[in-house]
Amino acid sequence: MSRASARLLAGATALLTAACASTPPAPTTAVSTGPASEPARRAEPSPERFESDDFIVTFARAGDTPQSLAARFLGDTNKAWMIEDYAGGPSFSPGQQVVIPKRPWDPAGVDASGYQLVPILVYHNLGEQAKGRMVLAVSSFQEQMRYLKENGYRVVSLRDFVEFTRLGRQLPKKAVVLTFDDGYKAFRQYAYPVLKGMGFPATIFVYTDYVGAGRHALSWPELKQLEAEGFDVQAHSKTHGDLRRARGETEAQYARRMHAELEQPQEIFQRQLGRRSTTVAYPYGRWDEDLLRKVREGGYVAGFTVRRQGNASFVRPLVANRSQIYSEMTLEEFIKNLNVFQPESLK
Repeated sequence: MSRASARLLAGATALLTAACASTPPAPTTAVSTGPASEPARRAEPSPERFESDDFIVTFARAGDTPQSLAARFLGDTNKAWMIEDYAGGPSFSPGQQVVIPKRPWDPAGVDASGYQLVPILVYHNLGEQAKGRMVLAVSSFQEQMRYLKENGYRVVSLRDFVEFTRLGRQLPKKAVVLTFDDGYKAFRQYAYPVLKGMGFPATIFVYTDYVGAGRHALSWPELKQLEAEGFDVQAHSKTHGDLRRARGETEAQYARRMHAELEQPQEIFQRQLGRRSTTVAYPYGRWDEDLLRKVREGGYVAGFTVRRQGNASFVRPLVANRSQIYSEMTLEEFIKNLNVFQPESLK
């Protein structure tokens, strides 16, 4: 029996037991208390659902999907992933018993066989044709996004990922985060229509010296409009320089430089977007412990490297991993960045 089936059976048994303790079972045979000639009383129909504080047990109708069940029982089709993940699959046969979780049941993403990983992908520039490593052809980007959509990956926001690291939010088993570095105008031209069409959120990390600096850079009004349409904008430093303390740099010099690199973007974010940045992407992915102290002092709650690895819920939030997507990657090489589970044996 699979883990999903075992959970399904255990949850259903517990709920059905509780339900039967409070609800008399419907008669399954005709009952007659009058003369022999009196028609038998028709049996009452079985209830459609049994419910506890944590779960609902119901029986699938013909054509039911996680989306239809989420709409009917949870009032939100966006919660369909909870039903699909708990049941272990997206399809149900008519009359099949389905356990529907009403709230998160595993916020840490950890069980006896291993733990959940969340890949965070980082893109830079897009173009009609690939150019160098960092300019990805829009056709390749479209192919990658279609692969995510068609293979059951669920793109979640960076904000939800940060909550996951605090055990404050359970994420879908095949959760992925999309990020874009620097602030290229090509995001608006090429990535935006693809992401909007698929309903995918994304975060743009901008270094403030580049914003509005030329025809290839997004402006603050454009970034503000993208935020209004559901995209996230976060900090990538002021100059995109290495944020680690340089050889020969005094503590006072380093403190002044970090004020410019980390605090000035906060002031600009407050002025241009009406809020401070909560996260930062380290230029070139470079960091050290001295930098992390400055990042915390700057009010950032999470920081991102470019280490090619997924993230467990217990990752250090200030050094979370991101996988860079390069223009020369085939689809098969792209898929290798989508590891969403790390098996571990407890034996």
